Amino acid sequence: MKTATAPLPPLRSVKVLDQLRERIRYLHYSLRTEQAYVHWVRAFIRFHGVRHPATLGSSEVEAFLSWLANERKVSVSTHRQALAALLFFYGKVLCTDLPWLQEIGRPRPSRRLPVVLTPDEVVRILGFLEGEHRLFAQLLYGTGMRISEGLQLRVKDLDFDHGTIIVREGKGSKDRALMLPESLAPSLREQLSRARAWWLKDQAEGRSGVALPDALERKYPRAGHSWPWFWVFAQHTHSTDPRSGVVRRGTVAKLAMRQPFVLFKGLTFQKLCLPGAFRPGDHHNKMLRPGLCVVHASPQYL
Repeated sequence: MKTATAPLPPLRSVKVLDQLRERIRYLHYSLRTEQAYVHWVRAFIRFHGVRHPATLGSSEVEAFLSWLANERKVSVSTHRQALAALLFFYGKVLCTDLPWLQEIGRPRPSRRLPVVLTPDEVVRILGFLEGEHRLFAQLLYGTGMRISEGLQLRVKDLDFDHGTIIVREGKGSKDRALMLPESLAPSLREQLSRARAWWLKDQAEGRSGVALPDALERKYPRAGHSWPWFWVFAQHTHSTDPRSGVVRRGTVAKLAMRQPFVLFKGLTFQKLCLPGAFRPGDHHNKMLRPGLCVVHASPQYL
């Protein structure tokens, strides 16, 4: 027996894209999802001459998706993301309950074997990097965490006494504990010293605290000013929070961490694989050290 879905509250915003943002935030989607969905809905509206989406239907959606695939030559994953954005918009924002929403064709994702870096290539990449970028790459390699997870680390997530790193709100909004590589402990302590200097500077200047997840900022308004909640990889400058509009210090932007990898002859850390990610004996899967392998892919995935 199907359970009834709770009705969504009425939207307060007037503009279409503001309504989309409001609904995404109500449903607790991530900022990255919000930015992607807004991008695709805006592109869809512009593609059809700035007509209101309520006046458009399945043929217009199919035409836009066909243009992306045939003219823009987007990847399957990008194509599927654009479709997901439009389905969300029509279903959750315009609350359109039409059969064509589910009848639109979905491109099938392709499966390709990753190209695994050799140990020498990993050494070359790490040798090319320095400072914060080198530490970040070593942390990804040593723990297997995703780039977005590493950038979101806070001081309180590093437990040197127990040798663990807590990843909060990872994939699937799940928390998990990772082993803190003993060899990186001194470098991480140095990184915290640099982060603390930024934190002390913000305190002295009376700056706004760092952003907190969900409603914690309303429940504990001073928590964002405390040291445990500060970023491990803090931004060196202040920027405007895209959701609250508050000028504050954020975490280092993903683009800033990606650039050195892109410059190094296209070799990038796309993902870190645990044993079992590939079949034993597969000649494509050359383990770089017990438990981890690093694969090579295009920079767009960083």
